[in-house]
Formats: sequence, C-alpha cells, structure tokens
Amino acid sequence: MASIGAPALQPSLSLHPLPQGDAARALPSVLQARRIVSQPDFLTTADGDAEYRRGGLVVHADHLSYDAASDVATARGQVRVKHDGAVYSGPEMQLQVERFSGYFLRPEFQFTQLGSHGRADRIDFIDADHSRATNVDYTSCKRVGSAEPDWLLRADSVTLDTATDEGVARGAVLHFLGVPILALPTLSFPLSNARQSGWLPPTFDTNSRSGVEIAVPYYWNIAPNRDATLTPRAISRRGFALDSEFRYLEPSMQGTAALSWLPLDRLTGRARNALQWTHGGELAGGARYGIDAVHVSDDGWWKDFPSATRSLTPRLLAQRADLERPFALAGGTGLLYARAQGWQVLQGSAADPIVVAPYQRSPQLGLQLDGRRGGWRYALQTEYNHFTLPAGQAARAGREGGVRLHLLGDLSHPWREPGWFVVPRLSLNSATYLDADPAAAGGQRVTRTIPTFSVDAGLDFERRTVAFGHAFRQTLEPRLLYAQTPYRPQSQLPNYDAAAKDFNFSSIYSVNQFSGVDRVSDGSTLTAGVTSRFIDATSGAEALRLGLVQRYLFGTQRETAQADGTPDGPPTSRRLSDVLLLGSTSLVPSWSLNSTLQYSPAIGRSVRSIVGAVYAPGPYRTLSATYRLSRGLTEQLELGWQWPIWSRGGRPGDRVASHAAGAACGGTWYSVGRLNYSLRDSRITDSVVGAEYDAGCWVARVVAERLATGTSEATTRLEFQLELVGLSRLGSNPLQVLKDNIPGYRLLHDTPPTGDTYDPTAPYRD
Repeated sequence: MASIGAPALQPSLSLHPLPQGDAARALPSVLQARRIVSQPDFLTTADGDAEYRRGGLVVHADHLSYDAASDVATARGQVRVKHDGAVYSGPEMQLQVERFSGYFLRPEFQFTQLGSHGRADRIDFIDADHSRATNVDYTSCKRVGSAEPDWLLRADSVTLDTATDEGVARGAVLHFLGVPILALPTLSFPLSNARQSGWLPPTFDTNSRSGVEIAVPYYWNIAPNRDATLTPRAISRRGFALDSEFRYLEPSMQGTAALSWLPLDRLTGRARNALQWTHGGELAGGARYGIDAVHVSDDGWWKDFPSATRSLTPRLLAQRADLERPFALAGGTGLLYARAQGWQVLQGSAADPIVVAPYQRSPQLGLQLDGRRGGWRYALQTEYNHFTLPAGQAARAGREGGVRLHLLGDLSHPWREPGWFVVPRLSLNSATYLDADPAAAGGQRVTRTIPTFSVDAGLDFERRTVAFGHAFRQTLEPRLLYAQTPYRPQSQLPNYDAAAKDFNFSSIYSVNQFSGVDRVSDGSTLTAGVTSRFIDATSGAEALRLGLVQRYLFGTQRETAQADGTPDGPPTSRRLSDVLLLGSTSLVPSWSLNSTLQYSPAIGRSVRSIVGAVYAPGPYRTLSATYRLSRGLTEQLELGWQWPIWSRGGRPGDRVASHAAGAACGGTWYSVGRLNYSLRDSRITDSVVGAEYDAGCWVARVVAERLATGTSEATTRLEFQLELVGLSRLGSNPLQVLKDNIPGYRLLHDTPPTGDTYDPTAPYRD
C-alpha cells in the first residue's frame, strides 16, 4: 500500500484581498512552527520560526498565538506580515483576523508595486479597508545606515481608505537632501492610478517674455466620464491668469474644452485669452460629426505664449467642423460629407513676414465612392466648395473667392502576382468654376476636363546571399510608370488649393505633379527607378536599402510650377528630371545611417540633400546628426543627443540599467539637447539644451528651450523638474519637449503600466 505524505504548502507570488463575511469564516487557517501547543477551539501558541496563513494573509514571527474564540492573532519578535501587496515588519502585532483590525508597533513597511517603503511609530488597522499610521516616514530611496534618505515625506498621521481609494496625510512635510521644500497641513492623494479630486503638485516655469510663472492645478473628478482641471497662474511680468480644461466622455460623444484667460496683461494693458475645443460624436443612422477649433484674442499671442496653443502652425489657427455619413455599396463603400473650414491668421508686427492663409471652405459638400467589381477598381469623388479669404487677407489675382464644383474619377484594372504587378489606370479631373470676379476667369462659368492615362508596372526579384558574415535576402525591385496627360489651358482659371508637390521618392511616382484640384500637369512622361534591399534572414529587419529614380519627359510640358512652388510657371522642354538617390543602413552595429540626394544633371551637382546618422550603443545613449541642404534657400545642421557624462562611483552610464524605485541613490548625470544651426545665416534657430541627474529614487531635470519667433527674435524658456520616484513630479514638465525634439530619447526610469489613459493625476503620467 502506498503511503501518503503530509500536504506541502505552495508559495503564492500574488496576494489577493481577504474574503469577507461567511466566505472569510470558511477559509482554512494554517499554522506551522518548530513547537506548537494547541487547545482545540481555544488557544494555540507557536514558537520558533512560526508562520500563520489564512487566505492572502501571511504572518511570520518568533512567537505567535491565536485565540480561536476571539479570532485574535498576536505576534511578537521579528514580526513580518504580508497582506494585499504590502509587507510590514516590527516587534509586535495584534490582529483580529476576520475583521483585519488591530495594531502594529514600530513597523517598517514596503509597497512592492510602487517600490517605496517607510516606517511609523504605530499602525492601527481599523478594518480591511481603513488604517491609520502615526509619525510616518515615507520614501523610495534605500536607507543606508542611519543616514536620512535623499527624499523623505514625513507626516504626523496618515489615514488610508482603500474603499474610496484615498489617503489623507496631516502635518506633511517633504524633505529633499535634508531640506524641507514643501509643507502642507493636509494632503490627500489617490492610492492607485484612479482619479481623485484635489490639488496637484505646483509647477514652475520661466521665460524671457513673461518672467517667472507659478501654477497650482486643482483636479476635479466630476464623474467617471467627466473631469476638469483649474490652474491658477501667477506670472511675474503679466499678472494673474486662469487655465481651465474640461473633458467629457459620453456614449455618443466626447471632447475637450480648454480656456486660457488673462484678465489684465500688465505688459499690453488688456485682457487676453485662448480657446480650444475638440468635440466628436455619432448620430442616428451611423452619421458622425466633429469640431476642432482654436481661437486667440490677439495677434501677439503666438509670441508671448508659444507653448500655450495646440497648433502645428502657431500663426495659422484652424477652425473645422464636419458631418459624415458612411454607407455600403455592392462591392464597395461610400461617404457623404459636409464640412467647413476657417482660419485665424496671426500677422504679428511689421517686421514679421506676412502669413498667406489658405482659402476658407464654407461650405464643402461632397460624395466619395470606392469599390471593386470583377477585376476592376473604381474611385469617384464629387465636391462643391465655396471659397473665401480669411479676414484681413488681400485678394489674390483680383479674386476674393468663388465657387468650384469638381469631379475626380479613377478606373483601374490591377494585375498582381508574386514577383510582378501591372496597373493600367484612367483618371479624370473635371472642374467647373463660378468665380466671384467673372472677368478674371473669362466668364461667369468656366469648365475644364482633363483625362490621364497611366500604366504602373514593377518586378520583384529576390535571392539569398551572405554579406558581412550574416545571411540576408536581397531584393531587386525595378519600377516603371508611364503617364499621358493632354494639355488644357489652366493659367486663367482660379487656383484655390493647388501647389507643386515636394520632389521625393513618393511624389515622383504620381501622375500629377500638383496637389489639390485646380492644376493638372500635362505631358508624356516615363518614370524609371530601382530599389534594392538587404533583409536579415533571421529577424526580418531591413539592414540596407539603396534606391535610384528619374523621370523622362517625351515632349514640352506647358503646365509647370514656378520657383516658389506655385503653379503657372514657364513651359519646360527639359527631357530628364533631377535624379533622386536614396540610401539607408543599420549594418554597422549601433549605427543607423540614411541619406537622400537630389542631383541635377543640368548643373552637374546636387540641389537638395539630407544626410543623417544616429549612434545608439545602448539605453539612454543616443547621438544624432542631420545635414539638410536646399541650394539657394537653406542649409542647416541639426544635432541631438542623450548621453551620460558623469557617474558617481563608476564610468558614466554604468548605472543606466538601475532605475527602479528603491535603488541605491548613486547618481548619473546626463546631457540632453537638440540644436538647429543655420549655416546660411550663421546662427542657431530653435534649440533645446538640458541636463538630467538620475539618483535612482529621484530624477532632476533642467531644460532650456529657445523658440524662434522671427528672423531676429526668440523666446527662451527655462524649465525645472524634480521627480520623486514613487511619489510625484514637482516643477514644470519638460518631458514632452525632450521626447518631441530628441530622436531616441528615453525616460530615465521605467514607467509602470497605468491601464487607464484617461488619468491626469497619475504620479508617473507625462
């Protein structure tokens, strides 16, 4: 007969909250020690490496007793308790197990998820959801002997309520490097990444136009799907301001509204404001709509507050509204839409260059169809546009605006097989103009229709090869595009949205050299190019790419662009276009190289080139350089970097892998930055330069940003931030500036997963 041994306890790597009520009473209790004395259903004592388990609660102690009648466990001598992701240790604890109520004397505690720890004189467990600690120290820095950690939060008392996910500290003082830097009589904070109403850490900023700025945000958690942030600001040179942001998320709509309000700007003597509103939603029947608008009070806003407006073009602010209704077709899809687009143009002072805004569309009504039948593919778009100029914009070519009705059609029959493709295509561009100035277009109504026939074909050869000691798949991909477009006079027609396309590897394979609708390039052209790639046979990563392409013109082209890219340039009979050459590689370890060259056979030299290199030998180490030349226009050199420059007790960067909270505060200095230098003007344009100090449990950053606001003007911002890992970030936030400007920039510690992206109060949120 086989014998059955005693069951073995299996350790659990994840602790779960204790059940309540009847479920808690049904849980088994497990007690083990070197010596156990028990009176069934009464008192049980255990001595020598005693351990008590019940559900997710684990208690270790030198001496442990459990009174079954009162459900009270008492532990003395090197007590260690694990419960709900927290670890407590101290000399004595008493706990009523089912209610999880009792006390712990002189405990030290660790929160494993945050990597932080602390100690208190006493912790009282009121129940499973509530506890109170007195004379508390809290930090994420490792304690070394009796020395005080680099940062320490001290409080007279801390009350934790896991049911409401809120903690309240009273008499809280934050010490940094032994110096108290922040004191609050009462401080409330969330116990997780869930949102909680309350004051957020203050921010500090300084710039050359407004002076020192101090802001203290207040976050209002209105509802699970709505919140608001109110931020009073004190600006030394301008006065007091208020920023507000309201966010909402409903079943059929969502959006964000933000207002920056300066009641009285002491430098200008008037009130100033900026409004931004983004809204989108769905209507019955599958229709959807959206609004995206930015508006500021005056032309000088973009200079005085360059980072306060969410716009890629700070002097050209868009207002857009649209309504769309998609629908299904046999073998395809369709879209009905109505849109309107306007612009606010910020002209600035007389020394600033004039901003020429696009035409406004009010309204824009259209229909799109796209589908497939048999081997044929078709696309159709028809659109009605009413064009106007923004307020203050001068008329162009005598036109204030007008009406255009256009039809764009595309019919193709693609043949695609492994190794080759052929796509014959017939395109149609037809437009009717009702001009505001009939004489300018030669009449009140003018119509033109331009067809284009093209054939796009290519081959894809592939072979296995070995180079530089690695196995690769090498490809050879030749491609031809033939296009034939008859000439139709267009120079006397309005031009509302046409401009020459940028000459690059993508646009050279398009049949029309203009974007928009109002201009169509004519002529008979053949574009020929070839690309070869080396693809790593193991990882599938592209290690090398080489490309060459050129266009051949069979006759005179009469519809061309002018030198500034606007249409209606002089005719050209130049047979060969400029040559485009492309090269990129990551074959050299830690290096990434890329280059694009536009070579002109007519003058025998390059007219435009971009050469870039990135050196990234490891985490938090990246150097990049880019040279840009557009002959006769610009010549720029761009440098970017993130690099360790000094480390306490070792080589710079030795500690870059040790960024977890609680790591020993050794310290590494990093230099970060990006410089744009104009070789043509011999001056630095935009630039970002800063330094970061990573001590493992805290990170300090100082970043200076220079934004050009004119040919001889610039705004300089100086941003400071102290990040206390496991607590919060204090000061201004330069992280977005660093990520947007420095290729390959990485945060100096791992950001823990938040799970909820709709959360502005999370301590690790950027």
